[in-house]
Amino acid sequence: MSTTPPRPRASLLLLAYLGFVSLGLPDGLLGVGWPSIRGDFDVPTEAVGWVLTAGTVGYLTSSVLAGFTLARVGVGALLAGSTLLASLALTGYSLSPVLAVLVGCALLLGLGSGAVDSGLNAYAAGAFGPRHMNWLHAFFGLGVAIGPLIMTGVLSAGLAWRWGYGIVAAAQLVLAVAFALTVRAWQRGVPAATAVDGTAPDAAGTAPAASAVVRVTVRETLRLPAVWSGTLAFALYVAIEVSTGLWAFLLLTEGRGLSAAVAGGCVSAYWGSLFVGRIVQGVVAERLGSTVVLRASLAGMAVGAALIAIPGPAALAVLGLVVVGFAAAPVFPLLTLTTADRVGPAHTDRAIGLQIGASGIGAALVPAALGVLIGNTSVQVLGSALLVLALGLIALYEWGARRPSAAVALPAQPDGEDQTSGPVRPVVDGR
Repeated sequence: MSTTPPRPRASLLLLAYLGFVSLGLPDGLLGVGWPSIRGDFDVPTEAVGWVLTAGTVGYLTSSVLAGFTLARVGVGALLAGSTLLASLALTGYSLSPVLAVLVGCALLLGLGSGAVDSGLNAYAAGAFGPRHMNWLHAFFGLGVAIGPLIMTGVLSAGLAWRWGYGIVAAAQLVLAVAFALTVRAWQRGVPAATAVDGTAPDAAGTAPAASAVVRVTVRETLRLPAVWSGTLAFALYVAIEVSTGLWAFLLLTEGRGLSAAVAGGCVSAYWGSLFVGRIVQGVVAERLGSTVVLRASLAGMAVGAALIAIPGPAALAVLGLVVVGFAAAPVFPLLTLTTADRVGPAHTDRAIGLQIGASGIGAALVPAALGVLIGNTSVQVLGSALLVLALGLIALYEWGARRPSAAVALPAQPDGEDQTSGPVRPVVDGR
């Protein structure tokens, strides 16, 4: 039986929004600050690859591990510790004497950010509805947009780039303290466990006895086809989102003849449509249901990619970009929100950890592969490649949605048999 999540506490909701903003802030600092960083360390421009690689390795590692350890450490403690680690890493950025130290701090920052991302998404999937889930991800984009403004303001004031990282480190430290002070509230905010026999929690919200709670092993989670189809779906989605934003400028200038200034504005419109789409469609999903909006959005992404692929005037490609952005907006948050429907609530935290990790892989590998493809053919191939990815995403989603996991009816394991598992949580989407 599906359950609508309870109304979230205002304090936890605010912290969740600030947490998503904080995830985006460091991403926006590096692009503006790197020329100054490179000059200080006297390294070539391409040395930024070491920083990005270290950060990606840390992010992928912690996002996957967080999903498998969340039930053991608790979401509040995970958020507090990981945000503190991110603050320390950003402080290290501001104090780094050489590039090697900066690279080490990038690894630590990735470890902290990946755990926060996975932990917040797992919590929100069980505690928040479609509207807040979409808006939370919109606020991540807000954080990415604020980061460059912070670094630009620092440099414009004649200060060293290190101040930009110091400011964000201080903000992360304040957030870490807030998470630490609310550790118990986060634990109470987790939807109560569901007993195998359907026994409801008591009036105080206490879960059933431990012996009656479904517990599953890591092996059982990894054997579910829906876990892997969902993981691949996340990789494909993020690959489409990032590839579109990365290569759209080249397509519009070299492929469709727009000036650099106009093309730049069109790429901004793409990212803007992604932000606006999450705000608008969060409300729509709450009224129509996550499944309806997800299917419409996936179809819209394919339509937008087809518009980009059709040879024609630049306006057609620009329209396709905006359609892709607006349609793609709710996909990541709603796929996260409905994970329990596909894999079963007992496997949700682990599956979300794998999905977040796969999104990082999709963001790194597929856009680079498309760059190789474009370099060996033509930038005109971008639309066709996006269309293939979008159709593959639709197929994966439909396959996973129509093969619900049997994990919902798993028998109870003796308490203590599997110390890595967590309690069953109610299915969020009312399907």
